[in-house]
This record gives sequence, C-alpha cells and structure tokens, in this order.
Amino acid sequence: MLRIIYLLPAVFLLYCNFGNTAIRVSIENEPSSTTATLDHSIWDKLLKKHVDHNGNVDYKSFAMDIKPLGEYLKYLAQNPPHQASAKAKKLAYYINFYNAATVKLIIDHYPLKSIKDLRNPWGRNIAQMGDTKISLGDLEHKILRKMDEPRIHFAINCASYSCPKLINRAFTENNTESLLEQAAMDFINDPKRNILTAEKASLSQIFNWYKKDFTENGSLEDYINQYASQQLTSKTKINYLSYNWALNETK
Repeated sequence: MLRIIYLLPAVFLLYCNFGNTAIRVSIENEPSSTTATLDHSIWDKLLKKHVDHNGNVDYKSFAMDIKPLGEYLKYLAQNPPHQASAKAKKLAYYINFYNAATVKLIIDHYPLKSIKDLRNPWGRNIAQMGDTKISLGDLEHKILRKMDEPRIHFAINCASYSCPKLINRAFTENNTESLLEQAAMDFINDPKRNILTAEKASLSQIFNWYKKDFTENGSLEDYINQYASQQLTSKTKINYLSYNWALNETK
C-alpha cells in the first residue's frame, strides 16, 4: 500500500501584550525570524526623496508615492520582529513603523495645517501589525517607551515643527545606535527646539512630558549634558517652550 504523508510547515502563534493591546502574529520558521535582516530600503528611498535635511516633508510629492509607502507598511505588518530579536533590530522596526504610519496618516487627510486638526490622531488604530491594528499612541507608549531607550523621543516624528526632525534616512539594525546618538545631539543643540545657556535653559516640552524617561539614572541636567555643547548646572533655571504643532511641511 502506498502511504502518503503530508507535511505541513510549522506555524507558531505569538501573542504580545502591550498594555490593552494584544497582537497576534503568525510566524513561520520561528528561529530564522530572530536573525533575518529586515528590509527598510523602500522607506529609505522615500525619505531621501521627500524629506529635506531639516526634516521638513514635501507631503504633496510624498502623496504621489502612496503606493510604495503602503507596500512598505504592509511589509512591516507582515514581518514584525520576534521578541528574541536584537534590540537594535526592534528599535529600527518600531521607529520606522511609527514615522511611516504618521506620514501615511497625514497624506490620507492632506491638506491640513496640523496633525491636531485630526480627531484623536494618536488614538486611532491605524497601524497594522500582524493580525491587529494598533495606534500611534500604542506604538510610542506601550512598545517604544518600554524598551528602556529615551533617545527614541528624538527619533520619532509627530509631523510638527517642534517635534524632533524626521531624519531623511531609514533606521536599520546596523545604524540604529549611530542615528540615535546623532538625533539626540541634533535635537538638544537645535536652538529652534532648545535654548541653552548656563544660567537659563528653555527646553522642549518633550523634556517636560517625558521627564521620567530621561531621569532614570540621574537628573535632567545630567542627561542633557551628555549631548549639549552648552553644559547645564544644578543652578540653571529651566522652563519649557511653547510647542509648535504646525505641519512640518516644506515651504
């Protein structure tokens, strides 16, 4: 008797809980998913094409490339990093995911003057990840901020002038550390976002909103002094600048 054996590929179901968000992802061949390199080249090309050196975005021209942007987001949805993946790989994935999803949100509602013209922009479930859609707020607060890396606040962009600039280069597993360092240096020493003197420091609201993230291992002054060309002291008076929510659009 001829006996036929059907071999089905092993499929693993991964459940990741981020606060109230449960993400169910089907992963085939789980071991390789921790080492395979994620391809962020589409996003890199789009950033170089539509974002200037100052992080301003040409949303009109970006809208002409909505198809490749959608393809990139679909690729990310289908290729989430495994929990055992290297931290740099996960950081690159989620930072790019946040920024690409934000650009897509703006393009979908363009023209507009500010992301805050949209109702609850950070609470909408717009980012497809595995079988679940999550919000930009979930990406930031329940994933990225849980990764013990405060420099993410200088890398994710909220489509506004007072936000850290949108770097016109994709994060990858290999460049994440250098880009995070550069992002921190650029943001902290940017006089449009932080005005530093020894006597007084007028800081971005980011340092106010997320102060806890920056002071896990010391004072806020200690953290800023790692990157600031103008050093602060315990006697430096600190206040916070008004936030400009106008769209970070090229003029």
